[in-house]
Amino acid sequence: MALPDTQTKTRFVVEFPINASPKILFPYLATASGLSQWFCDDVRYVEGQRLNFIWDNDNHYAEISGQRLNRAIRFVFLNELRQTVSDANYLEFSLDSSQVTDEVYLRVVDYSATQDSNEHYEMWDGLVAKLREQVGG
Repeated sequence: MALPDTQTKTRFVVEFPINASPKILFPYLATASGLSQWFCDDVRYVEGQRLNFIWDNDNHYAEISGQRLNRAIRFVFLNELRQTVSDANYLEFSLDSSQVTDEVYLRVVDYSATQDSNEHYEMWDGLVAKLREQVGG
């Protein structure tokens, strides 16, 4: 039986400019094949709206709790028994476009156990650099 997660959680929010249209960028944020190219070792569809994110041979199951095509997606992580839990970790990607400058911004909301905000930023900065390599932006 898994113990409840009692760690303090924070909502970490960061935005990155990306030189790619939302139509090109969104599949990298919302599909298993796209996410596995930059975000983690592998991502597999499990069933319905559920995915398995794999880091260092560890499985992390999540379900898509909300999606707006070419705009936003949220993944809510499940417990070891693949069940929803209260105050679950989640990850949200959203895309915003500036009509004035024609720039696209990727907004990341990472709600998880507290860690050093500088390290957290460096981690996301590195991941988004990999994403930019994939989309050419």
